[in-house]
Amino acid sequence: MKSKLFPSLLVFFGLILSVQLNAQGQTTKTDLTIDDYFELKSVGSPVISPDGKWVAYTITETDYEDDSRETRIWMKSTSAGEALPMTAKGYSAGNPQWSPDGKYLTFTASRGDVEKTQVWTLNMMGGEAVQLTDIEQGVSDYAWSPKGNRLLLMIKDKKEESERPEPYVIDRLQFKRDYVGYLDRLRTHVYTFTPGDTAAVQLTFGDFDDSQAVWSPDGTKIAFVSNRTSNADGNVNSDIWIVNADDPDAGLTKITKNKGGDSSPSWSPDGKHIVHTSVIDTSAIWYATNKLSVSAADGSGDTKIYLDGLDRNISDPTYSEDGETIWFVLEDRGESQLASVNADGRNLKRVIAGDLSIRSFDVENEIIATLQSTVDRPHEIFIWDGNSQDRITQVNDELIDARNIAKVEEIKFDSKDGTPIEGFMVTPADYSGNKRIPTILWIHGGPVAQYDHSFDFIPQLYAANGYAVLLINPRGSSGYGQAFSEILFADWGNKDFEDVMAGVDHAIEKGVADPNKLGVGGWSYGGILTNYVITKTGRFEGAISGASETLYRSNYGHDHYQLTWEKELGLPWETPEKWERISPFNDVDKVTTPTLWIGGAADWNVPILGSEQMYQAMKRLGLETQLVVYPGEHHGIRKPTFQKDRFERFLGWFDTYVKGAE
Repeated sequence: MKSKLFPSLLVFFGLILSVQLNAQGQTTKTDLTIDDYFELKSVGSPVISPDGKWVAYTITETDYEDDSRETRIWMKSTSAGEALPMTAKGYSAGNPQWSPDGKYLTFTASRGDVEKTQVWTLNMMGGEAVQLTDIEQGVSDYAWSPKGNRLLLMIKDKKEESERPEPYVIDRLQFKRDYVGYLDRLRTHVYTFTPGDTAAVQLTFGDFDDSQAVWSPDGTKIAFVSNRTSNADGNVNSDIWIVNADDPDAGLTKITKNKGGDSSPSWSPDGKHIVHTSVIDTSAIWYATNKLSVSAADGSGDTKIYLDGLDRNISDPTYSEDGETIWFVLEDRGESQLASVNADGRNLKRVIAGDLSIRSFDVENEIIATLQSTVDRPHEIFIWDGNSQDRITQVNDELIDARNIAKVEEIKFDSKDGTPIEGFMVTPADYSGNKRIPTILWIHGGPVAQYDHSFDFIPQLYAANGYAVLLINPRGSSGYGQAFSEILFADWGNKDFEDVMAGVDHAIEKGVADPNKLGVGGWSYGGILTNYVITKTGRFEGAISGASETLYRSNYGHDHYQLTWEKELGLPWETPEKWERISPFNDVDKVTTPTLWIGGAADWNVPILGSEQMYQAMKRLGLETQLVVYPGEHHGIRKPTFQKDRFERFLGWFDTYVKGAE
């Protein structure tokens, strides 16, 4: 009897063991939650050591209980190995840089008894961080000289402190800025500092702000960006200038002559040229394409425009070490790519492209570190060696791998007038496509911006709660050429409205969106376009308008866009019809959609005034509405507890009016 039963029992127990092992080897995934937002870590600022063996970077974590965030510096081998923390918990650090000899890793921080941001240095042989600068008003930026014997510092003029509050005395045309406040005449200038000295040496002066300073290869000059026109608040004519690092009395050399904005300078290795970006079409304001440009470092000749026919935004250009290649980030149709051209502007190559988004990069010793994301994974650091790339950080893998990540499909369709439009449709991880589901049209800000192939928490959260989400790049978006973007000039809420509505119709035609359970919302211009949507159609059951404007003339002198308002719509007392024609407030009586108005009380980018006006009007009209204002918050809601509250309100509003719609 035993001999006959034993094989069967062996198989039976083997099956049990197999099931147990499989169960132990598999992790049950769960849906994404609001709390996961505060568990996600943000990776940034990759910089490669001079020998190409290490990459330093930042990781920002949230302490929800303490209602704060902290950024630390980390380091990892570009080939293999564990990540090493370079700064301790208890304070935030940023802007990591290597000394030219690779012996020191430096960063900026205020820590301990040091209240203002200073430069600190870590000896790579070991030991604690040492304070390198002691600038009374603090340092906003810095860079090592090529020889490593001194630094350039960006320092704002010192403000005389008073024991009592004093009135703001305003005399500037541009007199306020979100996150800054009322603007005074204190300016940021370029300094040099030699370690061991007690004081920094000021190189630039005057009633002008300087930024983006970079050393020449021989360490004798510094290029920087500044608008030094007689009426800097009344134009966007930033130029690239050069100052002698040893003799500031020699005067400044103006490198660019363009009437638009020139920025992001980077020297050629021989010191003869500076590559930078330029906005040539000044009449197009923020709709204009950023061009790749090269100017002679002695200020002679005209600036050369490279890839002029490309018609795509270019950012962060830099030369290779041999001077034969120019690297840059290229924005194109829902992608942010790493691209290059020869030093003469020929032979465009999209080196790292595809369904991805590159936020920043660093080049050193023929190695490139990129900060790169995909739709299903937040930004991590990749190393490219000239032939292939490897991901070297896995900061969020544990969390992401334990969650059901939504499906993201790139979609293409025609708008009302036949214009091809692109975007993304996000659906729940378990969605099989066999039924219609509640759908949210979530509109991006800008308007000159784009949804791309990067991880986006908000649509992922909506999808985890049973919604399909439409992320459309309507006209006005970047990434599709200047004409595509500029069609919005003085005509907001027209073609962009048609484009996003065509996206909704596309989702309905595909059998995904439930036409009776539609929601719409967004932040900044996403909120502004939401206002056009709800004043032009009653197709949506619920709307969320975040940080939006509605009665545009009332914002003149109240937000910080006076110059662009004037260029786009004219002076409000001379051309009131242009301002009123596109103000959605004037059509508030056409709204039927229950709408949540939400924003920061201290926002001077898109002030809460517009939300208050629309809320007041809707309330007077007897419409379903609510106003939520976050005290002390600016355009972006930064306090973790307020962020969680906002997510809860987003879901609560849509659950009530979209999911609950009959």
